[in-house]
Amino acid sequence: MAGPAVDVSVRRATPDDLAFIMAAEREPAFERLVGRWPAERHLAAMGSQDFAYLIGAPRGGEPAGFAILRDLRNPSDNIGLQRIVSAAAGQGFGRPFLTAVIGWVFAETACHRFLLEVFTDNSRARHVYRSLGFVEEGLLREAVKRPDGTRADQVLMSLLRREWPGASAATA
Repeated sequence: MAGPAVDVSVRRATPDDLAFIMAAEREPAFERLVGRWPAERHLAAMGSQDFAYLIGAPRGGEPAGFAILRDLRNPSDNIGLQRIVSAAAGQGFGRPFLTAVIGWVFAETACHRFLLEVFTDNSRARHVYRSLGFVEEGLLREAVKRPDGTRADQVLMSLLRREWPGASAATA
């Protein structure tokens, strides 16, 4: 059931956001769906020109989600969504946050193809990605070894700049 639209602001993360990022990615509900990095790896990625960390919040509110983008210097202008977490799961924040992340990617970078991998058993996320224009491109069989030793399939999805509804407004 759709609630009122959430107005989301997105900003670049700083090392001061690390505690929020690490707490959010470690929520029990995300254990099988979201990766976890130690603080040192996050800090190294934050300092790299190949990554961008974004913090999302309801306009005027506290951080409610984060996204990690990778491959920002990819010579083919393909940028990957490494991780996205809505700490306010089930409160109508995730979809507007992802929409804001997509807008940031296409407005702030030369991205031609925004891609991601999603677990096949994460039907909720796959539905949201498809509803925002992402196309399923292929199956990555047993691509991830989970902490319990089981293997999980992922689906590769992407959204091209020309497919993004805000393409005419982007300045890349």
